[in-house]
Amino acid sequence: MAITKPAQPIRVYGSALSGHTHRVLLFLSLLDLPHEFISVDLAHGEHKRPQFLAKNPFGLVPVIEDGSVTLYDSNAILVYLASKYDNGTWLPHDPVRAATVQGWLSLAAGNIYNGPNAARLVKILGAPLDYERAKAISTALFDVLNVELHDKQFVLGKTPSLADVAAYAYIARAPEGGISLEPYANIRAWLKHIEALPGFVPMTAIKA
Repeated sequence: MAITKPAQPIRVYGSALSGHTHRVLLFLSLLDLPHEFISVDLAHGEHKRPQFLAKNPFGLVPVIEDGSVTLYDSNAILVYLASKYDNGTWLPHDPVRAATVQGWLSLAAGNIYNGPNAARLVKILGAPLDYERAKAISTALFDVLNVELHDKQFVLGKTPSLADVAAYAYIARAPEGGISLEPYANIRAWLKHIEALPGFVPMTAIKA
């Protein structure tokens, strides 16, 4: 449960097809925080126009506005929201558990980004990326995570954390990038535990 509520809905600028955007929308919903989603037309370069670049000079989604605070980078946004509106459940105070969460945030920005995310970008957007490299990164990643998640409901055990939120979207949508989850029973079970959380919202699927 959130400790406080924002004075006004938090504005989220992003794309419904972006896993980075989804992790922010998912966490806002899990915290039951009022928010407003503003779609950014990436296909027509809205994220590279001066009005958006004033919010994020890197021209990437998502961006949030929480009162006078404007933040970009999805993982940084997750940490901000947990620090301001949660009681230590999603971002633990315990040093070891906090470090574990940080490790998974790094994983989300590293192997998950360069693996299942990159493969998905190639398949659905025709991105000029090395698909075989993305597929190899994904397979190596899933081989490890499937072992790590053995007998665990969530990354930290029985309690969900930012680690689960940050990792969920691009792993769940890996099949859209041609990466099957069928060999990974523990990963599939972990996804189902996240999807069963009160407040869970799914990411928009790509229509075949």
